[in-house]
Amino acid sequence: MSLTVLVDYDSGNLHSAEKAFQRMAAETGAGEVIVSARPEDVARAERIVLPGDGAFPSCRRALSAVPGLSEAITEAVSARARPFLGICIGMQMLASRGFEYEETPGFGWIPGEVVRIAPADPALKVPHMGWNDLEITHPHPVLAGIESGDHAYFVHSWQFRVTDPAHLLARVDYAGPVTAIVGRDNILGTQFHPEKSAQTGLRLIANFLTWRP
Repeated sequence: MSLTVLVDYDSGNLHSAEKAFQRMAAETGAGEVIVSARPEDVARAERIVLPGDGAFPSCRRALSAVPGLSEAITEAVSARARPFLGICIGMQMLASRGFEYEETPGFGWIPGEVVRIAPADPALKVPHMGWNDLEITHPHPVLAGIESGDHAYFVHSWQFRVTDPAHLLARVDYAGPVTAIVGRDNILGTQFHPEKSAQTGLRLIANFLTWRP
């Protein structure tokens, strides 16, 4: 049976994500979904989901603090090309580096940097919080059935600026462009929380669970 692992490294409440992924796995026949911090579970997973809430440096340290976990993720994603989805800070950790509080290296799987959101309109507050309309910039199988104008739920003060525009799959406008979805090869990341993004998010989760890069 296919296994999807939501990686637990004490950097976010995984309850709503677990329920959403389990619901869509049941609807699509995508197999089992578990939450685990065990490297051996990551190693046997068909798909890997890395959520993350809070600050980039603290999430990176928390992930590195679990013995063997970062290494298991890297082996599965880079060496064995397992489908991977990063959510919120889990997406930001795909970058080369982040600058929240201090310069912190990411996985470097999608070249780019995580920088503070700076809306051109000073009346717009940071963090960027709430619903915003997606603008799809590059088609992708995991975006099947999702169109520009569909909305998703965001809570963040920092954004991933990709080096290669081809890796930017979707953005939103917040008095300037803000990265919403990045991807390359078997790797995908969403700045928004799909588990909190109603039908748009559930569709993306279902597509990810049946995606074969």
